[in-house]
Amino acid sequence: MKLTVIGPWGGYPKVNGASAGYLLEHEGFHLLVDCGSAVLSKLQQYINPEQLDAVIISHYHPDHIADIGVLQHALIIGKYMDKNIKTLPIYGHNEDAHGFQSLFFDDVTKGVPYGESDKVSIGPFKVTFLRTKHPVPCFAMRIEAGDSIFVFTADSSYLESFSPFAANADILLCESNFYGDMDGSAAGHMTSYEAGEIARAAQVKNLILTHLPQYGDLNRLKSEAAEKFSGNIFVAEEGLVIDLI
Repeated sequence: MKLTVIGPWGGYPKVNGASAGYLLEHEGFHLLVDCGSAVLSKLQQYINPEQLDAVIISHYHPDHIADIGVLQHALIIGKYMDKNIKTLPIYGHNEDAHGFQSLFFDDVTKGVPYGESDKVSIGPFKVTFLRTKHPVPCFAMRIEAGDSIFVFTADSSYLESFSPFAANADILLCESNFYGDMDGSAAGHMTSYEAGEIARAAQVKNLILTHLPQYGDLNRLKSEAAEKFSGNIFVAEEGLVIDLI
């Protein structure tokens, strides 16, 4: 399994950046996890839109779905250019009817619903879900392929259930929208300390901090998480690649 960070920013992208978007690849299958603002532009540094095999969405806040519309436009334009455009499945929960309906566009994309208790197969990936604590329905994902385990917290304030959900993951992609001395719970987000604590309790191999704040010294997030977790820690950035062999 190979992870490429397309966009790491929370809320909105910094200059020349992108908000939430993460490309997983395994056995030639391309799965995009979330599709926030500017993700389509950044994605094209690695693959063309028509090379995507599936997309999965954690929730319907704009920083996670803003580029769904332009992805759909790219596919419909590609179709007019006689490219090989297949109908792209976009997996999303249907607890927000308007958000879920936005995943359908002509015959180039279709929404595929998932629920909290579902176990979903997407190409070579097996996906299970955990409801997070956020102002809107949102789901963390545990994605397994071969011998590799990738866990994405999506957006959430701290939950003890994250630790068993992420147990023994090769990669924990954990939101850290707040610094350690702050309280992100009212906004439905976590701190660097909380991310580190989850990684320690889950005994993951690699912790990647994401959904990053636009202010402060991001290296501080890493040093604070390291107070709780002694394993490998990365601050997500566009183009960060981790290849699990």
